[in-house]
Amino acid sequence: MKHTVLLSFILSVFTLPGLSQPDETLITIGSTKISKGEFERIYQKNNNNLYNPDDKKTPEDYLQLFVDFKLKVIEAETLKMDTSAAFVNELAGYRTELAAPYLTDVTYTEQMVKELYDRTTKEISASHLLLNVSPNATRQEEEEVREKILKIKQEIIAGKDFGDAAVEYSQDPSAKNNKGELGYFSAFNMVVPFENAAFSTPSGEISEPVRTQYGWHILKVHDIRKNQGEILVAHIMKMFPRDMTPETKANLKLQIDSIYTAVKNGADFGQLAREKSDDKRSAQQNGEMPWFASGRMIQEFSKPAFALQNKGDISEVIETPYGYHIIKKLDTRPVPSFEESKKELEARIKQDPQRSQTSKTVFISKLKKEYNFTENLANIDNLMKKNIGDSTLNMQDVLFVLNGNEYKTAQFISWLKNENISKGAFNKNYTPWVEAEITAYEDSKLEEKYPDFRYLMQEYHDGMLLFNISEIKIWNFAAEDTAGLEQFYKGCKKYMWEERFKGMIITCKNDSVRQEADKFLAEEMSVQEILDLLNAREKLITITEGAWEKGVNPIVDFYVWNGPEPAKFDSALTFVRGDKIQPEQKKLEEARGLYVSDYQKVIEEKWLKELHSKYKVTVNKKLLKTIKGV
Repeated sequence: MKHTVLLSFILSVFTLPGLSQPDETLITIGSTKISKGEFERIYQKNNNNLYNPDDKKTPEDYLQLFVDFKLKVIEAETLKMDTSAAFVNELAGYRTELAAPYLTDVTYTEQMVKELYDRTTKEISASHLLLNVSPNATRQEEEEVREKILKIKQEIIAGKDFGDAAVEYSQDPSAKNNKGELGYFSAFNMVVPFENAAFSTPSGEISEPVRTQYGWHILKVHDIRKNQGEILVAHIMKMFPRDMTPETKANLKLQIDSIYTAVKNGADFGQLAREKSDDKRSAQQNGEMPWFASGRMIQEFSKPAFALQNKGDISEVIETPYGYHIIKKLDTRPVPSFEESKKELEARIKQDPQRSQTSKTVFISKLKKEYNFTENLANIDNLMKKNIGDSTLNMQDVLFVLNGNEYKTAQFISWLKNENISKGAFNKNYTPWVEAEITAYEDSKLEEKYPDFRYLMQEYHDGMLLFNISEIKIWNFAAEDTAGLEQFYKGCKKYMWEERFKGMIITCKNDSVRQEADKFLAEEMSVQEILDLLNAREKLITITEGAWEKGVNPIVDFYVWNGPEPAKFDSALTFVRGDKIQPEQKKLEEARGLYVSDYQKVIEEKWLKELHSKYKVTVNKKLLKTIKGV
């Protein structure tokens, strides 16, 4: 909760646009010098973000607010509040969040989002051929598989049918039945390298070999069409059991044909789905399935589903590897616009390790070039021949140099220990270490490279200190100083109740209860006695006691101040009893929040006087006049 309040506090007061920062000293508070640029940024931000333009101040008028703010921050630093572990850790957490946009290639990510959206607007029909590669394959074994698939590609180019080649060579088990055909798919339906190859291969062409976690592929693009969007259908299914006999299949066909005849004769599709479908999950929803695009469903089902032209159209009986189906079209929706898709695409890029790694690789490559990254290949090759824990490792071997800084084997080993990596070969961890070190180096340079970031971190630093010291010196003190608050209240009784109605709101269950209630009230029985008598067996009456100003309760307004009749209101059963009371002063407990707020202002004024006495404030008034108002 405090994190949310503090973040809102900082953002509302101190998050600023990047501006130039002249280094002339405008204000000196004690030994702290404050530049013209720092004052100018905060002045312009706070005056440009006002809801009411009439509240804008001139630089001269704003100066006192700024000085008061800086006095509080400097006092917090004097008290070393910025050195506590809690402060340091919290500011570091904010810095991690704020640094994130600077530690990625924003331009490349934007390009990737646009490219992915373009892909989502298309669907590709393709076939593929797969040769598996063992997870533990050597480089030689890897290359042998690649050479083999290249030879198969040449056979196809020479005239061999791609489907026949898939049946003969592909190690995808489904290829024997579908000849490698994948049907139509769009972005996010395939693993990233396969998707990239599909969308970069022209229609009718065969791709270069593609490496995925499954092995080496080649694919042939048959068609590229506009994405048909998503479809909503209901279906009735007779499911194929395992070890199905021809007799069982024939019996299921008779059942589905009978259902189809009933549907065509006008029977309710949803009711038949509930009663007859073997897909029990969708049967509970009248056969309705989740929305899907053509690439998210097997083509034996999606193709006839998307072939239905109009809402309410019903397919003939179709067969898939899972059973017989009758499909009813319920609705369609197109691909969302770019603006509608942008946030989701950005999120999916971050969540997808392969796509986010691509963006990271581009970013790291730029940093390598910027910081003159060089590697000592001889030392690296020697390292790769060894394992973690090898006693012959030379810890002083330089592995790479970044902006003149040497990174040695000892640092690599230290990183591995921090990552809890104690076994395995170096070659699997070297690149991640290099990327981590380059990113860390760039992170350490952010304040130096980006003035906007430096200013933002200073503002978070000051905002946190302002919040923390205000909490101690003003807010908590005012709330806990009960004696001081009492004394303040005695000298400043200013909050008043307007005319009120004091009494009770009574609601009866029926007319006979109303009659009983009227009788008991006339006899001046207490509220508790009435409730005990009438609610002994069941709740027949409710009584709400209180005092209400006009506009607070619509029932009271209706009876006492001739307000409009409340909605769903029965005046025969709901009524009020009581009297108007004249305006009167609010007691401390009745307006504690208001008086605490006023008391805080008194405490703050006193504290600021003390700070002005403690720290000498000097202003370069000539320089102040050069700052333009907004």
